[in-house]
Amino acid sequence: MTDPANPVDKGAGDNRREHRQRVLKGGTIILGIQSSEISCVLRNQHENGAELKVPPDTRVPDRFLLYVPSDGVAYRSEVRWRRNDRIGVQFTGKEPKPKLHYG
Repeated sequence: MTDPANPVDKGAGDNRREHRQRVLKGGTIILGIQSSEISCVLRNQHENGAELKVPPDTRVPDRFLLYVPSDGVAYRSEVRWRRNDRIGVQFTGKEPKPKLHYG
C-alpha cells in the first residue's frame, strides 16, 4: 500500500509516476555537432518520457533531440537516469521532423 505522505511506493521497486506503454520503436538521437546521429530503440514510452536502448559504450549528452519516425515528431529530451545500455529520458517539448535527418 502506498504511504500518503510518500506517493511513490518504494516497495514496488519502481519509481515511475506514470505508466509507460511497452513499445519497440526505432529512434535517432540527433546531436548538435554537425548533424551527428545515434541510432536507438525506444523500449517503453509515455507522453512525458521514454526508456531508450543505445549501443554499448555510446556517449549520449544530457540533452538532445530524439526523432521517432513512427511518431512523426522529434522530442526535446533530458536524461533522467543511465544504466548500462539503457537511458531514461524526460520529454521537454516537441518539434517537427528535423530537416537535416534523412530517415
